[in-house]
Parts: sequence; C-alpha cells; structure tokens
Amino acid sequence: MTQHIFVTIVTPTAVAANNRGEGDGSTLSTLQKITRGNDQYTTVSADAIRWGYREYLQNSQPDKVNRTFDSEADKYHIKDEKYNAKTYIDDDLFGFMDAKKDKDNKNATTKRRGALEVSRAISLDPYWGDITFGSKGGEKGKTSIHNTEVHCTAYQYTLALTPSSLQDPERAKLLLDAIPAIQHVGGNHARFLYEFRPESIAIRITNDPSPWIMNCFERVGDVIGCSRLVRLVDVEDVPASELIVAGEIADTPYGEQLKGLEVKVCRGVKNAIAEAKKLLSSKKVKA
Repeated sequence: MTQHIFVTIVTPTAVAANNRGEGDGSTLSTLQKITRGNDQYTTVSADAIRWGYREYLQNSQPDKVNRTFDSEADKYHIKDEKYNAKTYIDDDLFGFMDAKKDKDNKNATTKRRGALEVSRAISLDPYWGDITFGSKGGEKGKTSIHNTEVHCTAYQYTLALTPSSLQDPERAKLLLDAIPAIQHVGGNHARFLYEFRPESIAIRITNDPSPWIMNCFERVGDVIGCSRLVRLVDVEDVPASELIVAGEIADTPYGEQLKGLEVKVCRGVKNAIAEAKKLLSSKKVKA
C-alpha cells in the first residue's frame, strides 16, 4: 500500500502581527481572522507557510531549486521556465502552473499539482481585538499614524505528503528537515518576527490516506494539551506504532498517557524528526 506522511505542528506562544504581506494603504495593519463558534481566531495562510519552506530549500539546496527570491531586488528568479520536477526540488514538492497560449492561441499551460499539502494555520487562542498604536513625528505633512492588530497566541497547522507522488521520494526527508528550521512565515516588516518552528509536533507515517491528527492540539490553561490525540490512539483509530510525538507536550500528563499507550514520545523535536526519517528509510515506498 501507499505510504503517507502527516505532520501537525503547534508553534511557541508569541506575539503575532501583520502576517498578510503588503498593506492596503490604510493606517490599520490587520490580521486575517476566522470565526469558530462564538469566537474569532487569527489565521495564517498556507501560502505564507509554503513560502517559509521554499525559503529554507533555497538556502539549504540552492543548486537544486528552480525558483529563488532576491530580497534586495524584491524579485523572483526562475532558472527553467519550462519547469522540471525531476531536476528541481521545489517544482517537485510545491508544483507549478504556467498558464499561456501557443502561437495558434491554443491552451499550452504547463502545470503540476503540488505533492506537499499545507493547511491554513489557526490560532489556539481567541482574538480579543488587541491593537498597538504607533506614530511618526517630523515636518508638517510628513507625520504618520499607524495601528497594528496583534495577537499573543500559538498557531497550529498540518502538512501532508505522499512520498511516492514525488519524482524522488527521498525528498520527503528534506521536508522533514525543514520543519524545525523554517525562518520567515509571512509578514511585511522585520519587526514582526514570529517563530514558526514546532514547540510540539505529532508525526504520523501510515498507509491510511486520511490524516486523523489535524487540529489534535488545544490550549489547556497556560499549556498545550492533546486529549483528542490520546483518545484516537486509545480507541485504535490511529495505531500507536504509526505515531511519533515530541516537544514540550512530552513533559505533560498527555505525553505520559501517550507513552502508556506505547506511542513513541521524544522530548526533542529534532530527535523526533530523526526517528521519522529512520522510519521512512525502513519502509519501502510503493508507487
């Protein structure tokens, strides 16, 4: 059967702001929001997260990526405009589409669906409308006032990848390496740094085509819990042998419960990544 990788990540709690990119010209820099139940939660787009992974690959594998970003020129560069998933990691993982017509005005679009699927990140805490105020003084006509929506929270998102859908299945390990190392996710100014590395992580390597572990973390008081994940393992909807759970969650009662259910629990996220790569290597990927 086909092997799949599912990873749910929860970030550290920090102050998030202005993760939408360029502003709309108003004096208020807003956060994207979604309503769930009676509360609003802030959200970060999957595109912004994908950019973080692209940036990691550009820095770590510069000769093996097709699309690179020059921050000084604020411009993208593409080595091969015909794209090539066999040669380039980013064309393989993220896909591409070049919509165009040929000389006879017929469809000549070149495209590939991205093998890597990324969910939108959702805050673990409701947004209560916090706004910061800033101003710039100076000569008349050159002053400015600006407001920024801010949210002290952690974000949760999920990755999904089927290694056999890649031109080179070994590239799945590069994705795992990128998870604790991505640097920038969205934002349009250096003062809005937010750390998107995992504080806690759940990795599932399975033949099941459905993740089951999406949104498995939740806020419990001042810490992060995973009661839904414990239940999924307890009722055997998710086999313990398919899971690796790591990070600060390991030092909580939830981590102890998962250990009792024979789940592989690591205190270190990077150790969990190494274990997942070993598990991938020990199982033959079928197309």
